[in-house]
Amino acid sequence: MNFSERLKKERERRNWSQTDLAEKIHVSRQSVSKWETGKNYPSIEVLINLSDLFHITIDELLRSDEELKEKIIRESKQLAFPKRKLFFDSVLLLGAFLLVSKLIIFGLNKFVGTDITILESMPAVLNFLPLALMVIGGIGSEYLKDKYVD
Repeated sequence: MNFSERLKKERERRNWSQTDLAEKIHVSRQSVSKWETGKNYPSIEVLINLSDLFHITIDELLRSDEELKEKIIRESKQLAFPKRKLFFDSVLLLGAFLLVSKLIIFGLNKFVGTDITILESMPAVLNFLPLALMVIGGIGSEYLKDKYVD
């Protein structure tokens, strides 16, 4: 029995309409209808609520529905994705900002005749810091995209 059949069976066993079930789990009746016809699947949060409401395990709800299991696995992988991706995107943007700033200062010094210096005693290795940040941010972001997003 797949998820949609199990959901409908549990709802009907309690003599609830789709509207009754929707009100109990705070969703629309249309959502319940789509779940029961297999046109859509609920989120992890709603699955937990359904499990509690029907007093059955999530495993009992999901076990026979391969498509729903894949959706749950995909969603669980994506839970950690945004925060980590934001970090690497921020590192990339910081590197780009520093690189653009250095280029603007270089251009002003070369073509306008200004004499702007940035940390005069800075080691030469730090000249590559913007590039290093951009590479680290780009690689990290791409790695996460490949790992967590289909």
